[in-house]
Amino acid sequence: MHLETDLAQQTVTKEDFEALLMDSFVDNEPLEGTVVKGKVIAIENDLAIIDVGLKTEGRIALKEFGQAGRDGTIKVGSDVEVYVDRVENAVGEAVLSREKARREESWVRLEELHNKNERVEGVIFNQVKGGFTVDLEGAIAFLPRSQVDIRPIRDIGPLMNVPQPFQILKMDKRRGNIVVSRRAILEESRAEQRSEIVQQLEEGQIVDGVVKNITDYGAFVDLGGIDGLLHVTDIAWRRVNHPSEVLSIGETIKVQIVRINHESHRISLGMKQLQADPWEGIAAKYPLGARFTGRVTNITDYGAFVELEPGIEGLIHVSEMSWTKKNVHPGKIVSTSQEVEVMVLEVDPEKRRISLGLKQTLQNPWEAFAEKFPVGSTIEGEVKNKTEFGLFIGLDGDVDGMVHLSDLDWQRPGEQALEDYNRGDMVKAKVLDVDVEKERISLGIKQVGNDPYEEAGDTLKKGAVVTGTVVDVNDGGIEVKIADSELTAFIRRADLSRDRNDQRPERFSKGEKVDARVTQYDRKTHRISLSIKALEIAEEKEAVAQYGSSDSGASLGDILGAALKSKNEDN
Repeated sequence: MHLETDLAQQTVTKEDFEALLMDSFVDNEPLEGTVVKGKVIAIENDLAIIDVGLKTEGRIALKEFGQAGRDGTIKVGSDVEVYVDRVENAVGEAVLSREKARREESWVRLEELHNKNERVEGVIFNQVKGGFTVDLEGAIAFLPRSQVDIRPIRDIGPLMNVPQPFQILKMDKRRGNIVVSRRAILEESRAEQRSEIVQQLEEGQIVDGVVKNITDYGAFVDLGGIDGLLHVTDIAWRRVNHPSEVLSIGETIKVQIVRINHESHRISLGMKQLQADPWEGIAAKYPLGARFTGRVTNITDYGAFVELEPGIEGLIHVSEMSWTKKNVHPGKIVSTSQEVEVMVLEVDPEKRRISLGLKQTLQNPWEAFAEKFPVGSTIEGEVKNKTEFGLFIGLDGDVDGMVHLSDLDWQRPGEQALEDYNRGDMVKAKVLDVDVEKERISLGIKQVGNDPYEEAGDTLKKGAVVTGTVVDVNDGGIEVKIADSELTAFIRRADLSRDRNDQRPERFSKGEKVDARVTQYDRKTHRISLSIKALEIAEEKEAVAQYGSSDSGASLGDILGAALKSKNEDN
């Protein structure tokens, strides 16, 4: 009887144990990886002992409770939510985490806020590479350095451990990454503030502002929460090379609102608009042809700007700077701050332009030369340049005159005469023509001496007989120098003799004297044509007329012989 009872008790005990074990698995297995409520039953050495209803308690460092753990808010008996990492570890304790519990809670809440594009509250608590870490009530987020503020901040200290709003830029729960921005919050607030301020401003309104920043192109002025740009061209009517010449950072100035862009909230400001426009009535003030004295304010490749009065500048184009200096940089003619006399050439009030001339205040050097050296005058100058078509001679007044090839020598071709001259040679020349409008002076070197063709006078008239000395022999004929003159003439092969067999240039030699008849002489073109053949024909006709004709019975040889004998007797 006792044996049966013991066996029954053992059977029940085994069944109950299995049931209890299964109940334990059912109760405990789902707890892992979830957030449960627990109670602090003890605090030992910065550790909180937490009972979550398992067989054993778990331990959590007080620092995991954040500020609550640091300020003593967590006490024995406090109810807390924790994350069950494992039901039991190697030493038989439950593995719990407050941080993971807070993170799980935060992720759900943060995802909802991120989907709604709403702000979140957080605390910057540490600095890492490239930025900072932010505690979003349990979830740790990354704050890039570029997203801390609108402008770069050197000292992040005042922003550390201070609750403040952030905007979530990106969330990745699988990787556990959250990226937030403080800058987006500031820009949004500033945009709202700017919008309110812009609505209160009007174009044309005059306001006070503080110079906040100065750049090469202008200055940014704080109008009380919103910045406006004062462009360098709107600071003053006169030329301002750099805003720092007029303005300084921190200075309070009075400006006019020139233009407002309500979409971009950009505001353009002006200072010169508060002053009278000096271009009003400018045409009457600066009539064409009038002369004024001004100061050179700026020099460029194309000319120089001259200030005639504050706010009024004119341009001297490089072509109007000098009569003689062509293709020269304006900086070699005038210098900055130099006082110069100029002439008004053109005024355009609409485009606010005044064209000035510098050379017009000086005498035209070609007019001055023409007055000093009229046509026919003899001048002396240096050969400045030698070209294929002539010489350029430097003259008084820094002008040049040109000697054409045809005016180098009376006798020789220009190309041949040109070889006698080099740069730097001093030469004498006669003024042939001065064209002031075209700025040209024509000179002649050969005209300094007498024209040998004029000196020859009637000696070279057509039909005259001259004696010449052979100076050159070639296949085409011979060149002879006419006696008692410096003139030369060419006798063609066909004119060397009446007899075709004697029309051979090689039968003549240099230095030999020959007689020939002038068949052509043009004083304008200086062309002389001689012919031995024509002289022989003329002498034959004369002999026949004087000593009889061949018809009378005398042969042509007899007639010519008699004529030759008579000529020799006369000589």
